[in-house]
Amino acid sequence: MTEDISTPTSPFFRFPSEATGLAALEAAGLLTEDGTPITASHSHALDVIGAIPDCDGWHVNYIGELPDGWEQYAVSPEQPVRVWL
Repeated sequence: MTEDISTPTSPFFRFPSEATGLAALEAAGLLTEDGTPITASHSHALDVIGAIPDCDGWHVNYIGELPDGWEQYAVSPEQPVRVWL
């Protein structure tokens, strides 16, 4: 059985700051006890991009069920720095 882990809004997210992004990851249960992002599980994949030169915010790519409140951080870049293959 194959599970659909596509994100309904976008796989690209920009948080206003690293602190905001890490707080969102923590609220979604996507950090270990020592604060390290959990990059993959059976239900999600997370690619922490971080700061991008000449682009405000702190960025992640995410595939999985959209965590509560993340829709406000979804972006659609014309030329993403990294994409899922």
